Amino acid sequence: MKRPENERSDYTYDYIKLVNDDVMSVLNEQIIGFPSLISTLAGKEDYAYLPGKWTVKEVVQHTLDTERILSYRLLAFARLEKQPLPGFEQSEYALAVNVEGRTLPNLIEEFTCLRKANMFLFNALSVEELERTGVASGIVRSVRKLLFTIAGHLEHHRNILREKYS
Repeated sequence: MKRPENERSDYTYDYIKLVNDDVMSVLNEQIIGFPSLISTLAGKEDYAYLPGKWTVKEVVQHTLDTERILSYRLLAFARLEKQPLPGFEQSEYALAVNVEGRTLPNLIEEFTCLRKANMFLFNALSVEELERTGVASGIVRSVRKLLFTIAGHLEHHRNILREKYS
């Protein structure tokens, strides 16, 4: 499946360019790779590399929230939703969630379950469904673009976790 090169209209292209054309393999690899990386950060779960930056647990929670939102958008557009979907402010979401009582193993398990469940949807998408579009945050996005954005967003945060938290 080709990356959506012609849909560079917003910030998501920074995520999309992190993913090769075999997005399904990337999404599947992340089921093992992301938890593996997070596991190496045990003992650092409340560490933030600078004041005001997210802790490891907050980064993982953010990836969970974002995957849920982008997957909902993907589903809505694949099912021909005509209503524009709202945006979301990641910083406000991060402030509104309490990760204090969460553990890394719990967050890892949640990610694994969420991604495995999403893969059933992703694998069932037809060529026609992948090209369907909808509006979210005031921008037209295709289902295919959302699929690549989901994979690329996680790659972006994996890179940050490796560079700033390891």
